[in-house]
Parts: sequence; structure tokens; C-alpha cells
Amino acid sequence: MLKKKTSGISTKYIFECDGCSKKFPTKDILAKHISYSHKTQNNSDTTAVRTQVELTPVPQQTKIFNCDICEYKTSQKRSILVHLKAHVAKRMYCCNICEYRCSRKDNLQIHMKIHTGEKPFSCNICEHRYITKSRLQTHMKIHTGEKPFSCNVCEYRCITKNRLQRHVKIHTGEKPFSCNICEYRFITKCRLQRHVKIHTGEKPFSCNICEYRCIRKSHLQTHVKIHTGEKPFSCNICKYSFIEKYSLQRHLKIHSGAKPFS
Repeated sequence: MLKKKTSGISTKYIFECDGCSKKFPTKDILAKHISYSHKTQNNSDTTAVRTQVELTPVPQQTKIFNCDICEYKTSQKRSILVHLKAHVAKRMYCCNICEYRCSRKDNLQIHMKIHTGEKPFSCNICEHRYITKSRLQTHMKIHTGEKPFSCNVCEYRCITKNRLQRHVKIHTGEKPFSCNICEYRFITKCRLQRHVKIHTGEKPFSCNICEYRCIRKSHLQTHVKIHTGEKPFSCNICKYSFIEKYSLQRHLKIHSGAKPFS
């Protein structure tokens, strides 16, 4: 008599012979085993033997192999190896300076401009320059005020789809990137990489006028304005000007009478 169990999980059934505890992948193979190994002493028909030996399927959970690059998953080790080779094949163009790899030659050519410092596309309103035309087009939306991507939870709007995806994680609470030194977690990989420099003490951006060094390029750009005297953010009520927009916003509270910390 065959007892078959069902389960919500993916399982393989191995049929076990109660006469000798041997296991078999299919019922037919187990039946042949009974026919040859468990005949009665008077060589009676094997059907009689089957009524004496219970066939029990033993559930065994299937191991699932996941791809670290995409969402592909399979129960076959061979399949995951073949799949991973496809990823490698797709990224056949390699940078000879860093570990960057890509699937298209033109993407590699764009990447190389990071190392050469080449930025052929410039903004005709401000002094910003960019490696690609698409990045310049994205930048121009700052001047036009265009923000085509909007959050369906709050009123946040932004210039790029990537920024919106990053913003949405604020609502979901998702922080998939964690520091292996402390307990801090981050929404993006680049924020984690920037954080790790606090532990290593690395400060790759340095001022060429004084000894100031910092972790972020934006911090250096703000610092340099101390030397140049540039104060691009000015109050439209009085004559005060500021290096940072945040400082201007804080100053405006004097005129509005806002006291958020009272």
C-alpha cells in the first residue's frame, strides 16, 4: 500500500522499502527491488509480497540555488553554474585600470572618461560639465525645474527614476546595505561605501590651498568657497549672503519669526 504525502514546499519523494530500509527514486524501481529481493521462500507471486511490505514515500526538501546578480533561482546546481557563466559572458568588456566590467564596448568607453577626467558636455547656464549627453540633459532639469518622477506616498518629486526608487525606501524602511564594523544600515551602496571611510580614516578629497581633507567631494566644494569668498545664496530681504543653501534657510527664520526649537 502506497502512502503519498503532499506539502506546500518543493519536495522529492524517495520510496523506502520497509523490508530492508533501502530507498528508491520511483515506485517502479522499488517494485522491481521487491520482486528480486523479497520473494517468499516458496517463490509465490510478488503481489502477495507487496501486501506485506509497505512502501512509504519520504519527503526531502529540495535545495534552491539563487543567483547573486539577478532574481534567477533553480534547484539544479548545473543550471545555476550555466546561468552565472551567462552573466560573465554578458560583461566581456573590462577596464584595465579598475575592476569595472560591462556588456557593451560603448559603455566601457564612457567609463574610461572617469579615469581620464574627460567631460565633453557642458551646461550653458552654469559651469557644470558631464561625461555623457544624457547626464547633461538630466542636469538641465535643475534649471528648468522639471521633476517628472513623483512619489505615490508623499509629495516628493525628483529628476530621475533612480532618485525616486531611493526615496521610496524611506517609506518602506528598507536598508539593504549594512556596515560590517558597526550596526549602521543604508539605503544605497554608495552611502555605505562613504560611511566605511569613517572607520578607515580615509579622506580622499583634499584642499590645494590649506590642509583640509574630507570624505565627500561636495564637502570639499563647499570648503573651497571659504577661500574664494563665493557666497551664492543671498537673502532677498536683507544683504546677507551664504556659502550653503542650508545656512540661508536657517537665516530666513529670523525674518519669519519661526522658532522651531522653542
